[in-house]
Amino acid sequence: MDFFKNVIKYFEYIPKKEYEFSINNSSNNITDNIADEKTVFPSLTINLDYIKTKYNTLINSDIVIREFKIPIRNIEYSAFILYIDGMVDSESINNFILQPLLLKNSINMKPKDNTTTAVSRGISVKRVKKFNLEDFIFDSLIPQNSIKKDTKFSDIASKVNSGFCALFVDTISTAFCVETKDIKGRSISQPLSENVIRGSHEAFIENIRTNTAMIRKIVNNENLIIEQTNVGKISQTAVAICYLKNIANESLVSEAKFRINNLNVDYITSSRTIRTIYSR
Repeated sequence: MDFFKNVIKYFEYIPKKEYEFSINNSSNNITDNIADEKTVFPSLTINLDYIKTKYNTLINSDIVIREFKIPIRNIEYSAFILYIDGMVDSESINNFILQPLLLKNSINMKPKDNTTTAVSRGISVKRVKKFNLEDFIFDSLIPQNSIKKDTKFSDIASKVNSGFCALFVDTISTAFCVETKDIKGRSISQPLSENVIRGSHEAFIENIRTNTAMIRKIVNNENLIIEQTNVGKISQTAVAICYLKNIANESLVSEAKFRINNLNVDYITSSRTIRTIYSR
């Protein structure tokens, strides 16, 4: 027996508790050293180069950049849009972004009369208003109900990653983020983990906004609070914290939010992951 124990001990592998290596968080890459708080540049070329490097367009096949010209008041402005294929509605981009911007109609071709007339002591005085390209595009050229202006690349990237389409125009240090979400997902179906006889036959799916809408439909109360946060250093998974403000214990809600916001994990795949972490 001692002989076999010695043989097993000889071939037995015991992993080390400490490994002599470290991960260097610093990078010599210029784009990695650019802070996420970097704002949009007035130069379209710089913005385009930054976006191409940020999203690795030479490698990523689903990152789409469409360059074009916008004719406004007999002047052509260079522009481009950025979106992720598979997360947007192509028809919405064509109808509500590209077509209004590229269409050479009377609105954006003819110079607009920006003069105002004021009468003082019987004398008419005309004042010329300064043309603002940013306001003109925002107010007149994009017929979309959900559009936001962003100046930080971090905010723009966050919206593009969730299904928005970002519009960059030369000479403008602002990006127009238009909501064009069309993320394919599983439709609402019956629960598979447990059979419900008398209750609801609708189960949660992978889309968090669909799930919160289901909760809103069932709990028809204005005191229902749905706070959203992101969990996971890499995945940045959207997590919704739902509670009734007039019933829930504020201390317990604060404790739950504190624990969720301080989860030291790289990614979250399901609610079971959070439950497993706190059950250790």
